[in-house]
Amino acid sequence: MSDNVIILDHPLLKHKVSRLRDKNTGTNEFRSLIEEIAMLMGYEALRDLPIEDIEVQTPIESCHTPVISGKKLAIVPILRAGLGMVGGILALVPSAKVGHIGMYRDEETHEPHEYYCKLPDAIDERTIVVVDPMLATGGSAADAVSLIKAKGGRHIKFMSIIAAPEGVKKFTEAHPDVDLYIAQVDRCLNENAYICPGLGDAGDRIFGTK
Repeated sequence: MSDNVIILDHPLLKHKVSRLRDKNTGTNEFRSLIEEIAMLMGYEALRDLPIEDIEVQTPIESCHTPVISGKKLAIVPILRAGLGMVGGILALVPSAKVGHIGMYRDEETHEPHEYYCKLPDAIDERTIVVVDPMLATGGSAADAVSLIKAKGGRHIKFMSIIAAPEGVKKFTEAHPDVDLYIAQVDRCLNENAYICPGLGDAGDRIFGTK
C-alpha cells in the first residue's frame, strides 16, 4: 500500500461500516451512519491543520491558546453520494466552506464525466477535503482531484469510507501527493465495477432512491 494511503481501523469505524453493509439498514440509519463515520474520519484526517495562538480571557485570567489559522477549510463532495459525508465534517468545523463537483459514470465504459464544478474562493489557500463514500475504479476521485488542482487547489486530502484495491491503485498513481483516508479496503470490483462485498449504491441508500 502506498505511503499516502491511511487506513483508519478504529473499532467504532469498523462497527459502523458493518452496519452500513447490512442490506436491512434503512435510509435514515444509513444516512446517520455516513455522517458519523465522516466525523470520525475527519477527526483523524484534520489532525495536521495549521494553528496559531491567540489571547483569550478565561474566567480566571488571560492566556494564549491555539486556534485554527489561515483560510477556512474547504469540503468538496463528489455528487451525489459525497453529500452524505459533508454534515459529519461540518460538525467538526462549522465554519468550513463547501464546494461541489458533479461526476457521473458511463454505464458501459465505467469512465467518469464531469458535469459541474463550483469551488470556494481562494481555493489555493485552503486545506481541501474531497469526500466520496465509495472509491471503486478510482476514476471519478482522480479526475475530481485533477480538476481541483487545475483550479489552483494545493493542499488536498481525500476521504472515502470503502475502497476497492483497483481504485486505491489508480488514485495513488495519479495523485501520489494527496493523502487518501479510508475506513475499509474491500476485496475487488465485479464485472459491473461495483465494490465487493461493498454496500451497494451509496447514493441510492443515502437518498432512498433506486
